[in-house]
Amino acid sequence: MVDVLDNKREATRFRILTEIADRQPAVSQGEIADEVGVTSQAVSEYIRELVEDGYVEKQGRSRYRVTNEGVDWLFQAADDVSRFANHVTEDVLGAMGEDAAIATAALEAGDAVSVTIEEGLLHATPGTAGPATGVAMTDAEANEDVGVTNFQGVIDLDPGAVTVWQVPAVRAGGSDAVSSADLAAGCRDADLVLATGVEAVVALRQTDIEPATTFAVGNVAAAAAERGLDVAVVATTDAVGRVTDVLRDGDVTYEVLES
Repeated sequence: MVDVLDNKREATRFRILTEIADRQPAVSQGEIADEVGVTSQAVSEYIRELVEDGYVEKQGRSRYRVTNEGVDWLFQAADDVSRFANHVTEDVLGAMGEDAAIATAALEAGDAVSVTIEEGLLHATPGTAGPATGVAMTDAEANEDVGVTNFQGVIDLDPGAVTVWQVPAVRAGGSDAVSSADLAAGCRDADLVLATGVEAVVALRQTDIEPATTFAVGNVAAAAAERGLDVAVVATTDAVGRVTDVLRDGDVTYEVLES
């Protein structure tokens, strides 16, 4: 793992390589120096090291290009920054901020509440019996939205799993090659059913099941599983990889089955 937040030198190296990628092939070291806040001499030294490491290729005077290895390093470094930013916004600032929840019973501002996630949504229950607690910021009746702040503890949540059902492309039979009974049975117990690809949507509709969405299915499935929902994704064979790539990146448990 490349941790660009580990020290100032790695962070500067990341910024300079990013600037080269943005400006290539004509690279002005003076402009990069102004942008990053270091001297031109320092930029020259960093570029020399990046060339030696195989991350940058020199193509002539003031002409550089980021290599494939350099692009891979940038992706890894950017992923580190993204994870840290998510930690700050969700774990640190989230505990200090306010979020909306569904009240399970009547609440008044200032009441202590237990916080849970049910059907993917935040719920607030009077009292502090649960492992995660907060304080109601507004009055609310049961089933109304209520503001909650001062979060403490960890919400007790078992992540969900995703089952991806493959549907052949139309050139290989499409929805006609699918057993509607088997597909319906496979989706019956899911908390959320999604579909991507025309053949997949048609196959699912033939079971009288309408998908919740047909767009950004991998992202939706990953987000739902993180909130404890079991998800069924019906995907045309050509689209399966795009779905599983997102699930794998999100460390979501999934399996791929033939429909």
